[in-house]
Amino acid sequence: MIDSLRYAGLAGLLAASFGSSLHAQTNLATVAGAVPASQITISGFMQAVAEGATDHPALAQFYSARDYQPIWTGAGDASRRAAFFRVLDQAGAQGLPSERYDAQGLRQAFGELRSEGQRGQLEIRMSETFLRYAQDLSRGILTPKKVDPTIVREIDRPDNLTLIRAFSQSQTPLAWLHALAPRSPAYAQLVKAKLDLETTIADGGWGPEVHAGILRPGAQGDAVIALRNRLQNMGYLGSHPTASYDGAMQKAVQQFQEDQGLITDGVAGSSTLEALNAAPQERLKSVLVALERMRWMNGTDLGKRHIWINIADFSVRVVDDDKTTFKSVTVVGQSTPDRQTPEFSDMMDRMVINPAWHVPRSIVTKEYLPMMQRNPNAAAQLQLVDSRGQVVPRSAVNFGQYTASSFPFAMRQPPSQHNALGLVKFLFPNKYNIYLHDTPSKSLFSKEQRAFSHGCVRVGEPFELAYTLLAPQTDNPKAYFQRILESGNETTVKLTPPVPVHLVYFTAWPNAKGKIEYRRDVYGRDARLYAALHKAGVESAALTN
Repeated sequence: MIDSLRYAGLAGLLAASFGSSLHAQTNLATVAGAVPASQITISGFMQAVAEGATDHPALAQFYSARDYQPIWTGAGDASRRAAFFRVLDQAGAQGLPSERYDAQGLRQAFGELRSEGQRGQLEIRMSETFLRYAQDLSRGILTPKKVDPTIVREIDRPDNLTLIRAFSQSQTPLAWLHALAPRSPAYAQLVKAKLDLETTIADGGWGPEVHAGILRPGAQGDAVIALRNRLQNMGYLGSHPTASYDGAMQKAVQQFQEDQGLITDGVAGSSTLEALNAAPQERLKSVLVALERMRWMNGTDLGKRHIWINIADFSVRVVDDDKTTFKSVTVVGQSTPDRQTPEFSDMMDRMVINPAWHVPRSIVTKEYLPMMQRNPNAAAQLQLVDSRGQVVPRSAVNFGQYTASSFPFAMRQPPSQHNALGLVKFLFPNKYNIYLHDTPSKSLFSKEQRAFSHGCVRVGEPFELAYTLLAPQTDNPKAYFQRILESGNETTVKLTPPVPVHLVYFTAWPNAKGKIEYRRDVYGRDARLYAALHKAGVESAALTN
């Protein structure tokens, strides 16, 4: 059971948690003198803890199992309290909602203790705050599906009882608390980017916007001077006293374009100027959202080898031991809600070479049935297939008699170079029917913005992706793949072992040099997430002043 704790001893102990604050020590000394030791009972503390934990099963079980011994307000808890208040004071630096944890109110409550019952109430309040903070930092503030239904990522949240038990047993509480955050270098780089952007905003930003339709090498005038100044303030151009769009400025523009995922032609056209004129406040919002997305994935084992598909970047990578071993451009789902590529993680376990395309039911009924009702021979490259898998001739079907719900046929495109899936597809079976595949429509890969599909991800270099994925299981992956391809037969090849695949949406992400690159919020997801974060209490003085 809990040892009796006299307030006189508590005064000095609690003062240690708040440094040498004379005010805190005076309040605690007053408490110690105001309540005689003979009036202090253990039951008051125990009763308050038990009552306070009634609506919190994890806390009720935790305190019951330890005979209601405190972890925050006891004689030996000073270092644990000090560590917790220290991380609460730094919560805003990681894009967490500081007011949600009310560190100031908790400190004040320690200074106003008048009874064992109050101490028990404060004990529970501290534990509740700890669990809220630990969940927020380790797995994120938001539940993504509640903000945007196309973010279907499952959050693997830790068990509250496990969290508080582990923390109470830690001999290094500050290190334990710091370890809750994502350990990826990218997270630390994004935290730094947040601080850098806040400094930039406090210093006045990147200067005046560049107002022009298009600026080309050789141009001169006020707009070129504004472009020069903007590039200098953003770190892309050194001291360069010129009013002419010269070679140095063209090179700086090209580097900026590369960092924004734009065509690197060195011409400051509309898309380049739009990105260049983006305010640091908007970039800060992107970073805050990126930090939250990283916390969502903190419980996900990316895998030593994994596939990273950044929807906002229109790219796919294979990453081996933190190094990119393959990269290609992609085409992703259109921006309409029913065609956006969702965000989730899964396991890619096979590829299909020379695939047939089994047209999704939604496309059959929404797109092809109305076409065939107007012209029975529309989309002639597709076969009608009945429930037994038999091909049905178009001439035998009266398309006008069917509705979307009553249409009894499936549609299929046999393997060929003109197949909508191209010559290979990569499967990670999921309820969203999303996969990677080749395509005969190669021209779309040259566009800057590549949101054109029904939701699946088209790969610009699908054969090279196949070779990379097959390398661990065959000595000559290219020859192995080509031999199957040349047969013309639809063939499924299992990947051993399966490869984790992560579909993500980062509009702010550090490159290999640690510099933050930015992308357009093509689906508007970041805007919705930032609004939800702000509503949850995430703030930055740089965004409110």
